[in-house]
Amino acid sequence: MPTLRKLGFQVVDKLTARVLLELHNEGAFQAGLVLVGTLAYMSWLNELGAAAVSARTLDVDVARKQRLAFGAPVSFLATLRSTGLPFSAVAGFAPSEPATSVKLPGIEGLRVDLLVPGKQIGSAVPVPELEWAAQAVPFYDYLLEAPVDAAVLAGWQCIPVRIPQAARMVWHKLYSSANRRGATKRAKDSHQATVLAAVISESEPVALRHAFEAAPRSMITSIRALLPRLMAHLKDYPDVAAAFESSLRGRQRGTKSSRTTRARRR
Repeated sequence: MPTLRKLGFQVVDKLTARVLLELHNEGAFQAGLVLVGTLAYMSWLNELGAAAVSARTLDVDVARKQRLAFGAPVSFLATLRSTGLPFSAVAGFAPSEPATSVKLPGIEGLRVDLLVPGKQIGSAVPVPELEWAAQAVPFYDYLLEAPVDAAVLAGWQCIPVRIPQAARMVWHKLYSSANRRGATKRAKDSHQATVLAAVISESEPVALRHAFEAAPRSMITSIRALLPRLMAHLKDYPDVAAAFESSLRGRQRGTKSSRTTRARRR
């Protein structure tokens, strides 16, 4: 593991690896589960050959857009306890809501969150095929559209997973940065979005614009409010700034064009 890190790869710790390996062995990723958050970001850095400061997280965030393709229900909690680690359920935001996460003991114990698309952030949504519940996150249906096969490195292991499209991660992380309450998490989302955007803008800049054009209008409204401040931070990265500006101009032209077409039809 130290060798891989010295070579610039993003490598997860042993506890995280045990969780991902157990989910893989259960067939969860093959059934439609998607790895999201910082771990998906780390996987993309490896996939794209990007060298960056090693990311760190105490969370394993997994999500599903629609019902997972299991032949019979699989217990989320029992699966994670099959790692041999003492996971326990974490109460939801409200005392009356079911648990949506599991966690290892201690203040900095590893936490595993199950997430799904939903309008009201944090609300509990039943996930019957996992005999569990998940936290709702706005616009996750956009993020989880057509995920791709990838891998997570852990020591000398390579664990197959599925992760969101990189370009969609950029825009959803910018949306999250615009709507997070904590300054630390806002900064983390913004940083990860700009790093991914920098890599994508070199290899496939059109992907950023296409992902932007596919984003819901209300999501774009939040992002657009954030961009003036973001662009100021990108003055030393003109390629990334140009990719963002190109996406915005394309979306605005499309909006004006559609309005003109509707006006003519009337």
